[in-house]
Amino acid sequence: MDTSHGYSSDVAFTPSVKAVQTRRGSRRAYGRMEERGSWKTRITPDLAEFIAAQTSIFIATANKEGRPYIQHRGGPPGFLRVLDDQLIGFAEFTGNRQYITQGNLADNPKAHLLLLDYARRRRVKIWGEARVVEGHAELTAMLMPEGYKARAEQAILFTVTAWDANCPRHIPQRFDAADVAAALAERDQRIEALEAELSRLRLVETPALS
Repeated sequence: MDTSHGYSSDVAFTPSVKAVQTRRGSRRAYGRMEERGSWKTRITPDLAEFIAAQTSIFIATANKEGRPYIQHRGGPPGFLRVLDDQLIGFAEFTGNRQYITQGNLADNPKAHLLLLDYARRRRVKIWGEARVVEGHAELTAMLMPEGYKARAEQAILFTVTAWDANCPRHIPQRFDAADVAAALAERDQRIEALEAELSRLRLVETPALS
């Protein structure tokens, strides 16, 4: 199959990857996906909504020698901000001050975001390039979640190259503790209301003693 045409998925499907896909029998299916338009390169409204709901993400970078590093970033919903249809930003909170991600990005701007929704078993992979913005108080303040008790040192801006949402297989279903607590509280309120209604009905149905 001719692979000379450029596709957005080429950010991940390198010639070596395509050779493995050919050998293992999946290249034809992915070739059809490419011909239908390949992966999206712009942030759609659905993806923007998914991004805004995230409280925990992973960002992958690599140094100039190609050694990878994956770092967790978290915050309240909305800490990961869509700035336009190709740009995502977030504030960097003070941490252990190793600055591995920042150092890697200084050598190699290519980066990757992995977003997981365990409750709904959804996974989104985003390829792109990232840069650290230091000394821009206005941008950092704009990206800082309102009321969040953390100190922001700087900002990271991530320009999307391509993204893909793939199957939920093997994603364990887990629920946020706050969501579980809210669901249990709602259940308890419902039980209390039903018990009160049952008691009222019993009083109505009980014949008065003469």
